[in-house]
Amino acid sequence: MPLDDDDEQPPANPAETLRLIRQQQAEAARQLNPDPRLIYWPWGVAWLVGFGLFFLRFGPDDRIFVNLPEWLPLTALFVLLGAAGTLSAITGARSYGQITGDSARRGQWYGVAWLLGFVSYGIILGRVTDQQPDDLARLLWAAAAVGLTGVLHVAGGAIWLDRNLFRLGIWLSVINIVGVYAGPGWHALIVAVAGGGGMLIGGTIAWLGRRDRT
Repeated sequence: MPLDDDDEQPPANPAETLRLIRQQQAEAARQLNPDPRLIYWPWGVAWLVGFGLFFLRFGPDDRIFVNLPEWLPLTALFVLLGAAGTLSAITGARSYGQITGDSARRGQWYGVAWLLGFVSYGIILGRVTDQQPDDLARLLWAAAAVGLTGVLHVAGGAIWLDRNLFRLGIWLSVINIVGVYAGPGWHALIVAVAGGGGMLIGGTIAWLGRRDRT
């Protein structure tokens, strides 16, 4: 039976066939891998703004650079983290919802690791922070959260052999250690600039790599 539509005609030669195959592979990869900007950038903004407010209100040696209400930094950080988590979940569900098999199970178990990690983090620190001075309690909560996030990023990079995710996890772990040694106040500044900024840069690098591949 003859083909009436030009779009339904077979490729003219092997080179055209190979080009169409590569084009379809690139389109499939684009649909299955979410835009890194939608994953990294919301978290980068949340850390940059949230921890930046902590530095301005609870600076080193109890200095107050900007006389903000005490409740504002923590509230702003939680709101921004909640928005980032929601956007990441929606973006991931749209892309990874099409995946089945071992890859899907890895993603589900990785999500469970995040949940268990932060539930344990909240319960354990909630039991001990009342015995600490306010500045050390803030450092303890922030450093434990950043440390856990860094380790989980490293684990995610190892699971999916994602160099960008692996390197970002190492970077977050290193700056967290540096911030802890620098002390209360400085830790918030380091995490805001190097951590939030690192996520923004990491998302940009991953996006550029994805664009080049497609």
